[in-house]
Amino acid sequence: MEASGRFGTQAPPTAATPEAASAGGELKPTTPAAEEQTGPLSSPKGETTIADGVVAKVVGIAAREVPGVWNMGAAAGRALGKATQRVGIGDDRTQGVNVEVGAREAAADLVLVIEYGESIPRVAAEVRDNVIRRVLGICGLDVTEVNIAVNDLHFPGDEDDDQSRVE
Repeated sequence: MEASGRFGTQAPPTAATPEAASAGGELKPTTPAAEEQTGPLSSPKGETTIADGVVAKVVGIAAREVPGVWNMGAAAGRALGKATQRVGIGDDRTQGVNVEVGAREAAADLVLVIEYGESIPRVAAEVRDNVIRRVLGICGLDVTEVNIAVNDLHFPGDEDDDQSRVE
C-alpha cells in the first residue's frame, strides 16, 4: 500500500514487534524505513494527524502576515466567501488556499491579490518563506512547495469590498 502524489512515494507504516521490545524494553520500528518515518508527529506511543483544514488556516494566516498581500482568492471566490461568512458558514482564512497534506509533508497553492506598488517577486518570496516557516513551526510538517498565483492588484483608493455603495 504505497501512496504517491506531490510528496513522492511513501512506504506504508510498519509494526513494532514484541521481540524488539524485549531487547531494549521499548517497542522499536522493525525496518530502517520505519525509523525514517518517525518524527514530531509519530512516536512509539501513537500518531498525530493534522487535518487539511488546519494546515490551510495556518497557510492562509501566514500569507496574510506578509506586507503587500492585500487579499487572497479570485474575485468571484472572495464575493462568494463574503456571502457565506454573513450566514456563518465561511472562513476567510482559507480563501485562496489549497493544500495537500501527507504524513510528514505538505504542499500549498495560493491565489494572492497584491497591493499596487509592491514588488511581486519580493512579496511572493516572503509569502513562500513565511508559509514554510509557520507550517513547520506550528504543524511540524515540511513544506515541499508553495505555488503562488497573483491574480489581481489592489490600487489605493479602490472601493473596499466591505463598504456599501448606498447608505
